[in-house]
Amino acid sequence: MTETPVHPALWPAPVATGAVDATVTVPGSKSVTNRALVLASLAAEPGWLRRPLRSRDSLLMAEALRALGVGIEETVSSSSTPAGDPDGSGEAWRVIPAGLHGPATVDVGNAGTVMRFMPPVAALADGPVRFDGDPRSYERPLNGVIDALRVLGARIDDDGRGALPMTVHGGGALDGGRVEIDASSSSQFVSALLLSAPRFNQGVEVRHVGGSLPSMPHIRMTVDMLRQVGAQVDEPETGGEPNVWRVSPSALLGRDLTIEPDLSNAQPFLAAALITGGKVTIPDWPERTTQPGDQLRRIFTEMGGSCELTDRGLVFTGSGSIHGIDVDLSEVGELTPGIAAVAALADSPSTLRGVAHLRLHETDRLAALTKEINELGGDVTETEDGLHIRPRRLHGGIFHTYDDHRMATAGSIIGLAVEGVQIENVATTAKTLPDFPRMWTEMLAGAGN
Repeated sequence: MTETPVHPALWPAPVATGAVDATVTVPGSKSVTNRALVLASLAAEPGWLRRPLRSRDSLLMAEALRALGVGIEETVSSSSTPAGDPDGSGEAWRVIPAGLHGPATVDVGNAGTVMRFMPPVAALADGPVRFDGDPRSYERPLNGVIDALRVLGARIDDDGRGALPMTVHGGGALDGGRVEIDASSSSQFVSALLLSAPRFNQGVEVRHVGGSLPSMPHIRMTVDMLRQVGAQVDEPETGGEPNVWRVSPSALLGRDLTIEPDLSNAQPFLAAALITGGKVTIPDWPERTTQPGDQLRRIFTEMGGSCELTDRGLVFTGSGSIHGIDVDLSEVGELTPGIAAVAALADSPSTLRGVAHLRLHETDRLAALTKEINELGGDVTETEDGLHIRPRRLHGGIFHTYDDHRMATAGSIIGLAVEGVQIENVATTAKTLPDFPRMWTEMLAGAGN
């Protein structure tokens, strides 16, 4: 009997045979790594990034900065501590600022941080910088950054699209000053302007004038990291005007920064403990962080687990039951796919709110989650700003990912409890979580075996 060949782009999601019991070391945060790369490149002196994330998004950012003249040297420590890595913390990147210059071409891939954080940097370069990327990048909103940079003195050729591809004609400096933007479609519009603002002649005053601002933790992360390198920032969180951020012109310090683990990328592993009634430990979970993934401790506890921050890291334990949840995810939208996957396996309905902006991410995540979970037998409906999920008995099938890393991990979460789930293009997880299939199968190796 001839077996039906498995399509090479389909990955059979492993089913858990029992409760997981694993320690999973999660690579560094993409959000922190890419912000740190920009700030280090604009500093007045060299700096170090230790334990940076090496993924498609972060390597695209490093290559973009190299294209403008920044030196980024990579070292990897072995069993002995090499020169240049004095604390033995593993891989490190030495960032050596230089005069930014064109002509250059930047490939943004489909990385929101690269397509939004780099144009203000390019405006400071001497010469033209062309931006291009994956086909999906042409559809993602960029007008907030483009329009703001024009107000601040930049010359940009985008043929009126407000999107990629485009060319930033850098003049070696940027006036800066006051600008109003609508960042309701992406908080990255605000972060993009703030990160380069210390190098603007007048600094910047950014006023958000649109609707609800999503993903506020990421703006707090930007402000916190700016202050770490010596920038002066006035913000709403510290008594400033609502929806107004001011950054003064200044030189930035070169820092020696160790990158935190990516807490959002810990989500599928914590979900595995919740779904299987097992235990997963994530080493080096920070006691204080601006990462939105830290809210997983609260959300997954409400859904039936428990957690403890110990010397070993975060220890998360599932109870064997999964409860539905009614939750506003406006500040932590990137967690929505994983939460939706867990909710599809719960014992009661869930409503996920405040995430209309996910329609503009790597894919339309609300439509994609609805379609893929429903095609496995689920009952998900889109709302104006989120999803309503009624758990039903699911069955196997192909879970399409739309080149979206968080769709791939969401499908893998469902596959823990549902036989026959096949993930299309699981390799897309390399965007922020390199080698996810190996990490997943190693976690499951001790599950009931």
